[in-house]
Amino acid sequence: MIILRHCESEFNRLYNQTGRDPNLADPGLSAAGKTHADQLVYALGHLPITRILVSPFTRALQTATPLARALNITPEISPLLRERGLYSCDIGTEPSTLACDWPHLDFAGLDGTWWSPQPESDQHMQKRVQLFRQFMATQPDADQTLVVSHWWFLLGLCGDSLENGDWLRYDL
Repeated sequence: MIILRHCESEFNRLYNQTGRDPNLADPGLSAAGKTHADQLVYALGHLPITRILVSPFTRALQTATPLARALNITPEISPLLRERGLYSCDIGTEPSTLACDWPHLDFAGLDGTWWSPQPESDQHMQKRVQLFRQFMATQPDADQTLVVSHWWFLLGLCGDSLENGDWLRYDL
């Protein structure tokens, strides 16, 4: 599979400037993040991607959108891919609001409060990572799947620290 950390969010931009949590729940991408997401079409668009799994957070959805549009793939929402609940940005948006903002996507599988309680323990997050590994091990198209997620989750999955918009091939 190909794993991709979402592009720079407004939270990332402000946190990097101040070193403090800017108190933004489920922020979208920054202007630079939106540009980077558009550029990923050229970086990843030639790869044999047939499926996109994406975290329900807005920044991940916005990162996946340009590539999904270019490849004519409807992203699948996976709450397992959510970020570890530690900061304000890790508070999500209710499924009904997400469905209004993203009417072509299916949020029916999300609980009303699908994001992790704060603070989420490393042990709890690692259980999600393990469940995701088990799920992907059963998927015949795993090698053609793009996974759009977050720093903590991807670190738990592959052991590498990915910067905003970084991607790599990862075999289970």
